[in-house]
Amino acid sequence: MTDALHVRGVLLPDDVTRDVWLVGDRVTFEPVPGAVSVCDQGFILPGLVDAHCHIGITLGGPPATMAEAREAAFVDRAAGVLAIRDAGSPLPYGPAFDDDVDFPRLARAGRHIAAPRRYLRDIGVEVSAEDLDAEVRTQAAAGSGWVKLVGDWIDRSLGDLAPSWDGAALRSAVATAHREGARVAAHVFAEESVAALVRAGIDSVEHGTGLSDDDIAVMAEKGTALVPTLLNVRTFDRIAAQAQEKFPTYAAHMLALRDRMPGVVRKAHEAGVPLYVGTDAGGSLEHGLAVQEMLLLAEAGLSNEEVLRAGSWGAREWLGFPGLVEGGLADLVVYGEDPRKDLRTLLAPVALILRGRPL
Repeated sequence: MTDALHVRGVLLPDDVTRDVWLVGDRVTFEPVPGAVSVCDQGFILPGLVDAHCHIGITLGGPPATMAEAREAAFVDRAAGVLAIRDAGSPLPYGPAFDDDVDFPRLARAGRHIAAPRRYLRDIGVEVSAEDLDAEVRTQAAAGSGWVKLVGDWIDRSLGDLAPSWDGAALRSAVATAHREGARVAAHVFAEESVAALVRAGIDSVEHGTGLSDDDIAVMAEKGTALVPTLLNVRTFDRIAAQAQEKFPTYAAHMLALRDRMPGVVRKAHEAGVPLYVGTDAGGSLEHGLAVQEMLLLAEAGLSNEEVLRAGSWGAREWLGFPGLVEGGLADLVVYGEDPRKDLRTLLAPVALILRGRPL
């Protein structure tokens, strides 16, 4: 007898009924004598992905404790999310959780990097353009492959969104991150800001509500990803209501950005921009909502199979977590019905296996 597991079902995206063996934390299609069968029917995905969340930030904004971060990750895990990209955390939890067998796979940025007085209190590190490169090096070392820039925020002296740094500073920061072996994700809402960031060479646009057709064309050419966080964008009405009295221009701008976002997603998809699922959980949204974000992507015009790619095997490949291929990672979710026919099937997983261990 061995400690290996055996699973049989319709393997997606291959659409072939196959036997899969999990030996430790690896996948094989070669039979393993004595493997324990844990599932003999259903539709098998290599785990869902939340490619933009913050397990180091609690609901409402304060930095999380280690216990709160663990609980947030487990809420995501219960929803079928077996890989997470944490897009910025004030809590340096990485060394404790990176190799925790109970944790979803983690790709992490360090802390958010923001301009002075231009982000949420106690969450980011705030630096001027002159200090941006040095901070990028620091946060590249603190993360596991990603740096997070806050590309714009409200400028209270202007009463509206404004870029955090100029184009020259952004280009230098991105080049610095790439030299350090990190990819760059950027929070960005407004038109001017996202145009500068895309041309500076960032690797993924987070939110991206202000993207123009020209920006989308540049992204498609460069292979820049878009993580549209549609659940988050739907909260812009709340942000606008809070700002209306003091900053009416900003409030109106946020509502206009919200309203144009489904069209931005459709245009980006049609242009061939890689899209991935991210909820922006932590801070203003609860964890465990990856499937709800996937449903919104379908409303924006992606086919069910395209949504599944954005929230499962495609996102895992993008983050460097091989799926259900020979030698891939032993993460999978089994569903009783075909999620390609109805994405709501994803709300009810019947089996979860993480790192070769049934949950």
